[in-house]
Amino acid sequence: MQIRIKSTPPGEAPEHIRQAWIGLVIPVPPRFASRRRAFGVGVLSGPKSRLGALLAILFGRAKREVGYMVESRVAVDLLAARSPEAAAWWHENAPRLIEPGRCFMFAAESCEELP
Repeated sequence: MQIRIKSTPPGEAPEHIRQAWIGLVIPVPPRFASRRRAFGVGVLSGPKSRLGALLAILFGRAKREVGYMVESRVAVDLLAARSPEAAAWWHENAPRLIEPGRCFMFAAESCEELP
């Protein structure tokens, strides 16, 4: 399964960086192959570690989101082909989020499913 970003996703990245996602087709890993409900934190204001993310969930600082999980490194690599500036923003401002094994969640209302 894949998703196409159809509108500017919500988030803490600058507007023009978030707009660069529009039209991009991103594969959804088989383990996440459906719309999901999960906890989310801000890419800039959120915790810097996995332990911090767990604590944010436990103490109510994370909020429930509905969307599609994608591998962040794959997504940013695809973004780089369309907008090197936007991809560079992720590398400079949120490098921990594009390490192997990390995921982005795109809000369901910003996406369309593709077979």
